[in-house]
Amino acid sequence: MAGEIEARLKALDLALPEAKAALGSYVPFLHLDRLLFISGQLPMKDGKVAFTGKLGADVDLTNGQEAARLCAIHILSQAKAALRDLDRIVQLLRLNGFVNAAPDFADHPKVLNGASDFLVEILGNKGRHTRIAVGCSSLPLGASVEIDAIFAVD
Repeated sequence: MAGEIEARLKALDLALPEAKAALGSYVPFLHLDRLLFISGQLPMKDGKVAFTGKLGADVDLTNGQEAARLCAIHILSQAKAALRDLDRIVQLLRLNGFVNAAPDFADHPKVLNGASDFLVEILGNKGRHTRIAVGCSSLPLGASVEIDAIFAVD
């Protein structure tokens, strides 16, 4: 029987993609005691980065928010690979978001809302979290957004 979080995903007709292996010399997640650390996730779709370029130049705010949402979906995929059951999540503690941004772009928090809003929708109050939204000059594979996460789990 699917848990509460899986039921919310199903209600949105959303199937989590397969959790991907790391692209470098790191692990995609680390489960230590009651904490689960998820490495940075890119906005991947069909095996490719779905959103590339800089916010405020090549990418508009709406697409930046969709990129952040895709990152959040992949965060949940990694959490499911680590825990097998998403209902083991006690609380999303922290999102760290990196936005590939033009020098004058200042709406980093609005971009990250794409991930934050989605995670609260799926996790309910367990999805309320602290957050960092930082602009940077480039990201791996030219991605527009990269996000990592820390969860408290049982």
